[in-house]
Amino acid sequence: MELIKLEDVGRFVGVPVEIAIQDSEGGDQAPTVKKTVKKVQYCPDGTHIRYYFDDFYFLAVLLASEVSQSENHWSAFDQESGLTYTVKKVQVF
Repeated sequence: MELIKLEDVGRFVGVPVEIAIQDSEGGDQAPTVKKTVKKVQYCPDGTHIRYYFDDFYFLAVLLASEVSQSENHWSAFDQESGLTYTVKKVQVF
């Protein structure tokens, strides 16, 4: 399985996005939130990729997650946790 690469998610930096985290077992779902990604980088131990929304707060996704993506959409399924992380560009009119 190919690991997530920084260059694959760099297109979301500096643009408004919608972020959703969904449980594959259908449990309680967190609401979708709109954020602007400030930067993306690997975590210090190299196991996750982090989407930073400011200097402190981030969303971490396991690098070994199964990824599907298009120009405006990226999602990763973490088999260990059963969670799917979705990042989608927000259309601004």
